[in-house]
Amino acid sequence: MTQILLGTALLLVVLALFTLFSYKAPQGMKAMGALANAACASFLVEAFHFSLFGEQMGIKFLEGVGSANGNLGGVAAGILVPLALGVSPVYAVLVGLTVSGFGILPGFIAGYLVSFVIKFLEEKVPAGLDLIAIILVAAPLARFIAMAMDPVVKNTLLQIGQVLIQASDSSPIVMGLILGGLITVVATAPLSSMALTSIIGLTGIPMGIGALAVFGSSFMNYVFFSKMKFGSKKDTIAVAIEPLTQSDIISANPIPVYVTNFIGGAMSGIIVALMGIQVGTPGLATPIAGFFVSV
Repeated sequence: MTQILLGTALLLVVLALFTLFSYKAPQGMKAMGALANAACASFLVEAFHFSLFGEQMGIKFLEGVGSANGNLGGVAAGILVPLALGVSPVYAVLVGLTVSGFGILPGFIAGYLVSFVIKFLEEKVPAGLDLIAIILVAAPLARFIAMAMDPVVKNTLLQIGQVLIQASDSSPIVMGLILGGLITVVATAPLSSMALTSIIGLTGIPMGIGALAVFGSSFMNYVFFSKMKFGSKKDTIAVAIEPLTQSDIISANPIPVYVTNFIGGAMSGIIVALMGIQVGTPGLATPIAGFFVSV
């Protein structure tokens, strides 16, 4: 129980920090959206091609496709975050390639901070010389930031995932209740549940709880939006496929949506925990992919 409380407390701290970043940091919401897209471009592809078509169906070529994408989450974040903040595509790719070999969060942080450096250099350095200045300054700076953040991520955020994974054996019902409820709420909030679970490296039964709780909540949200008459028929279908597409409606009705998702997610989490369903790939707290690769 102590492990569960510790893991949950640390997870809540992470959620609070990322929520604060989303609303208060310069262009924080755009950056978090890019982080979610990076998780889709890397971990979602890995889930389908590596875990489903590769490991479960034995298609080696597609297993290689999924492995390639899954190992480049940092590169994806390093490219997509600067692009979201208005950096030139060539400079965004420069940053992304520079953080190759690092995880999605170091790539995200490097991409976010270096974006402002690149914009400053473009404004202050004469045209024609800005490319040289950005190559000399921004590229090593991005690599340095990623290197500095990598041990921090491994020693703090990834440890949260390990605590939750270890605690799932001792108190599965409590773990299912807390984790299922929290992750489904995160799935409807500005912070992507895919990004969160990939950042903390969640696998095994906790990832199964997150993935299938979100899967279950997709049906629940469809019925809930339909009964409450939130948005159009198109919006109702869209929220079942991906809740973040309807963030404007959710933001306008946060209490009923979050409470409903927490209760539904908690109930789903308990069932998943008792059944011992596992997902081996992090970042699959999404309505479709996690269901197909669960075992």
